[in-house]
Amino acid sequence: MDRIPILRMGAFLLVTIQVDLYDRLALSLEADLVDMVHKTGARGVLIDISSVSIVDSFMGRILGNIASMTRVLDAETVVVGMQPAVAITLIELGLSLKGVHTALNVERGMTLLNDKFGQDDELAGDDADDAE
Repeated sequence: MDRIPILRMGAFLLVTIQVDLYDRLALSLEADLVDMVHKTGARGVLIDISSVSIVDSFMGRILGNIASMTRVLDAETVVVGMQPAVAITLIELGLSLKGVHTALNVERGMTLLNDKFGQDDELAGDDADDAE
């Protein structure tokens, strides 16, 4: 079964969706992300959808579910790179993506997460322990 890679960047997880999400892959991503947030104690999840050109109500619900589930685990979700057509479709479908923060690109998304959580030693990842 296909899997979408989830990269750990300090206190955050980065997911870049570069393929069209069919239902099973979307559900797998949802489960994998929630599991990784739990295992790593990540404070934020950044989902890059800049390669996604089509979104349906199911994918919109999956993004909303990811945000809700990660919030319960004390993490925030930021979706970046949304194409104008995708934004229009989400609005036309009536999906507001509550709890999902958005940013124009990965750089701005990481800035948003850093501003929200800061980068103290506790959140800097495993390398902070090695520096002592």
